[in-house]
Amino acid sequence: MAAVSARLPAFPWDKLEPYKATAAAHADGIVDLSVGTPVDPVPELIRAALVAASDSPGYPTVWGTVALRDAITGWLRGRLGASAVGHRNVLPVVGSKELVAWLPTQLGLGAGDKVAYPRLAYPTYEVGARLCGAEPVVYDDPTELDPAGLKLLWLNSPSNPTGRVLPKEELIRIVAWAREHGILVFSDECYLELGWEAEPVSVLHDEVCGGSYEGLVAVHSLSKRSNLAGYRAAFIAGDPEVLGELLEIRKHGGMMTPAPVQAAVVAALGDDAHVAEQRGRYAARREALRGALEAHGFRIEHSEASLYLWATRDEPCWQTVAHLAELGILVAPGDFYGEAGANFVRVAFTATDERVAAAVKRLGA
Repeated sequence: MAAVSARLPAFPWDKLEPYKATAAAHADGIVDLSVGTPVDPVPELIRAALVAASDSPGYPTVWGTVALRDAITGWLRGRLGASAVGHRNVLPVVGSKELVAWLPTQLGLGAGDKVAYPRLAYPTYEVGARLCGAEPVVYDDPTELDPAGLKLLWLNSPSNPTGRVLPKEELIRIVAWAREHGILVFSDECYLELGWEAEPVSVLHDEVCGGSYEGLVAVHSLSKRSNLAGYRAAFIAGDPEVLGELLEIRKHGGMMTPAPVQAAVVAALGDDAHVAEQRGRYAARREALRGALEAHGFRIEHSEASLYLWATRDEPCWQTVAHLAELGILVAPGDFYGEAGANFVRVAFTATDERVAAAVKRLGA
């Protein structure tokens, strides 16, 4: 066990604890804008579906119910423009983080293989590579990578942490390059429903993939769009050969989405009203925080999508974290996401309206 854990970087969030204590000591309490966990209620129609399916004494299937696969494929066609998807193109997973962390292992990667991800990125891409003994590689432009030994290429649009959106033309170029070199592309699109100043596009869109999902898989989650982080509800979609292999492995591993959660996902994907309502909440919080941060001397870069503002005062990120902690505001240091983030902080706008208002007031004091 020690040999496996020794491959991994130190868990970054532990380093934030002293600053969390400082922020929590504020007279009006902490405003936690660090993790980005949903705080708003789970929509009633989703909770009702969960309750209705709660008498589920039998084992669920890894591939999910027919109703779930119908809901996922319907959403993929209508929302992503993936017109050719069928049941063999989808697979539910137990939250997207589990998938990201264990994917290289389940693909059979190991020593001598490379896993690439953006220079500024969700830390679990690196964790997944290290768990299986593969070599993690960062990029600015993936098409400039040496394709030798590169077995898995992670895209992330909209980006966590920066909120950057890859334009359709860039996706087309990257997909063509990856296919030319036989490199499997997994595109993390968990924030796709949260575009503000740009419209995110999936790698499964007909105009990006040419109507073929060969070598392409998209990752989607209901954690942010539907406030279901606590349900661990996500799915992947794309190349049927890749998903078929993962299905067999995950069946042996017992990686099953609970039956009540499957029913909840069906309800969530079938309703757009709650998504629009939640977007409205986030849009208002984003606008308020962005204005307050800029007035306080911050510069916001990218941030055209997702649930975060990528902010800097052109100083070391931990200095910024300490400054905001003294105001009772906790944010994530940019170096959690790579050395290139050393002068930035990631500010989530997932706090309640009351807490966001408190942060705005403190930034303006």
